[in-house]
Amino acid sequence: MKLQEQDVRRAGSVEWPVARSQNPFDEVVNFLGKTLVIAELEIRKLRHDPTDLFTRAVQPVLWLLIFGQVMARVRAIPTGSVSYLDFMAPGILAQSVLFISIFYGIAIIWERDLGIVHKFLASPVPRGALVMGKSLSAGIRGLSQALILGVRVNWNPLDLIGVLLAVMLGAALFSTFSLIIACIVKTRERFMGIGQVMTMPLFFASNAIYPITLMPGWLQVISRGNPLTYEVDALRSLMLQGGASVYGVGLDFAVLILAAAILVYIASRLYPRVVV
Repeated sequence: MKLQEQDVRRAGSVEWPVARSQNPFDEVVNFLGKTLVIAELEIRKLRHDPTDLFTRAVQPVLWLLIFGQVMARVRAIPTGSVSYLDFMAPGILAQSVLFISIFYGIAIIWERDLGIVHKFLASPVPRGALVMGKSLSAGIRGLSQALILGVRVNWNPLDLIGVLLAVMLGAALFSTFSLIIACIVKTRERFMGIGQVMTMPLFFASNAIYPITLMPGWLQVISRGNPLTYEVDALRSLMLQGGASVYGVGLDFAVLILAAAILVYIASRLYPRVVV
């Protein structure tokens, strides 16, 4: 094996050469492999306690059965050729993913109290891989919510892949945001308070249950800066038969990817602070 660089580790009077690859491709593959390992560890928890998926499904079902049925009868919200229940379903899916992800950071506080975070930080796993692995697992949890919405789904395979990607990106984005909060507040009580304060404004200041055009001007500005708006817009375009995007699916995914990348970078810098 060719050694492009040698580091020397000293143990007493013994010198140990350690090979370090400088091939960027190998570094990327190594990073992704460690990310998938962290994600697999997180997903394994569902195998031991799958009831979490069923309890999480109760809230979106209630929104559709109660709020959706009532508003569909009122017919006060213009949704074009799409029924209100179909219009609302992508928003409720995004809301469910948001609620799952925004409280994901509390698991970091539990892991800190159990000493698991200390072990992760002492391992050679990059901080970015730790954060991305946890975000990926949150995205996979969020996919289960997509199976419970009974709407006229667009079964085009490419569009379904787009729906899965939008759900996973949204879950990764908001779970990483949750992790950042956990790194800052460091206590379960403060985290729960901030999490509850953040979820409702994010949800109602988006296009999840009504078009942005119905909002006052100042709220429209806030909505356009809300990542949940772009997740819902992408889901509504790809998920529904006859659905359309207001901003364009390309812009929706670009905003989600950019926001997720920025938050992953911030979270990877703050992650060691959770134990301080």
